[in-house]
Amino acid sequence: LRLLEAQLQDQRREHEEEVEALKNQVDAMKEEMERQQQAFLQTLQLSPEVQVEFGLQQEITRLTNENLDLKELLEKLEKNEKKLKKQLKIYMKTVQDFEASQTVVPVERTRQKRTMQVAVQRKEKDFQGMLEYYKEDEPLLIRNLIT
Repeated sequence: LRLLEAQLQDQRREHEEEVEALKNQVDAMKEEMERQQQAFLQTLQLSPEVQVEFGLQQEITRLTNENLDLKELLEKLEKNEKKLKKQLKIYMKTVQDFEASQTVVPVERTRQKRTMQVAVQRKEKDFQGMLEYYKEDEPLLIRNLIT
């Protein structure tokens, strides 16, 4: 129950942060729109040559800002990728440890069988074309050989 409450609080906090970020983005867009509107009204009063030059300068500024935003986003995504790769390594290690702990018990049970198999395998390693398999896999091996 506490875990669910903690997850709910985390989600609520993330949602509030996202809403706040979106509000800030809307405010920034409103300011940008007003600025562009003022610039447009000013350019209408200029000569055609100056209007073209001013338009080019505005476009260069817009593209530069967009490029900077994209670089910032790229940096964030790269940082997130590194974080996720670290988490993946941790989870993979946890899974491997879990699988290893699960296989310890059957290994102890079948130690005598494997000891006998090891002795047989050592003798058979001199032969080419021989198959090495577990006794449990024999029906599957026979079925695959037949098909």
